[in-house]
Amino acid sequence: MTVVRDVEARGTQHCETTALGVLLRHEGLDLSEPMLFGLGSGLSFIYWDSKAMAFPFLGGRVKPFELTRNLAARLGLTLTVEETTSARKAWENVAAPIDAGRPVGLQLDCYHLDYFRSRVHFGGHVVAMYGYDEHDAYLVDTDQQGGAVRNSRAGLARARAERGPMTARNRSFTIATPARPLSWQEQIIPAVRDCADAFLSAPISNVGHRGIEKAGKKVPGWLLRAGEPKQDLPQVALLMEKGGTGGALFRALYRDFLDECTRLIDNDDLRTGHRLYAEAAVLWTDVATLITKAGESGDAEHLRQAGVILHDLSRIEKDAMRVLRRL
Repeated sequence: MTVVRDVEARGTQHCETTALGVLLRHEGLDLSEPMLFGLGSGLSFIYWDSKAMAFPFLGGRVKPFELTRNLAARLGLTLTVEETTSARKAWENVAAPIDAGRPVGLQLDCYHLDYFRSRVHFGGHVVAMYGYDEHDAYLVDTDQQGGAVRNSRAGLARARAERGPMTARNRSFTIATPARPLSWQEQIIPAVRDCADAFLSAPISNVGHRGIEKAGKKVPGWLLRAGEPKQDLPQVALLMEKGGTGGALFRALYRDFLDECTRLIDNDDLRTGHRLYAEAAVLWTDVATLITKAGESGDAEHLRQAGVILHDLSRIEKDAMRVLRRL
């Protein structure tokens, strides 16, 4: 058995920030999960639907791995990324750093993970790997998925090699801190501004605050869009609240990030942004509850109410990001 020493296998709420936390703590940088999410400018929104999809998807964060790239660039970290189509090379790319005493991040499709509680394809899942033996890999996943877990090497290989939406070609990555790390506190305001600017200036109408407005128009018709309403609608709501989002489609994480920022920086705009995202987090949970009720009851009135709240959320988040952009 080969295991990296001094790895704190702490599972948190969101997969990518969980993995980043493992890798960064090993490098001596211990930041809260909301701070990692915020410094990586992780918040976003997308309403995603197509003829090829069984049902629409509501996303609340930036694309997989973008958070990691953002965080590494902002903190001056050395991010080493490996991708390959070779199964042999893919294993070498993770075994070599672990053999050298460094944990590795992996992007994969959670469908093939032995320990995962639900069998759903999601190619943007991220875990940290800190050891292996002849049969198993030793991973850290979210607290919901068990934190420190073991998975068969064969299953892990299938998860890493899967192709489809949001997947990567056996992507693995390591992080190293520079001899003189940048002050993460000094990167808070640039991170907040960049996130706000991207949210407000999204080039297509199904992303950012315009995406939330679009969701407000589409969600009331979801009973007609659904093939199996009793399954499809509660599943969307479950992903919003329990699908590694930290609750409220990542708005609770961003609320907590802004709260932490207000304790470090005396700024009225930060406090206003925090107040608005605290309001938004409650309303997103209300939306998820109404979507669940609509699926269970078949009553479209719940979806109409959800649509009204989504229109309000578009305005609230637009106002919050406008305030935060002027920091």
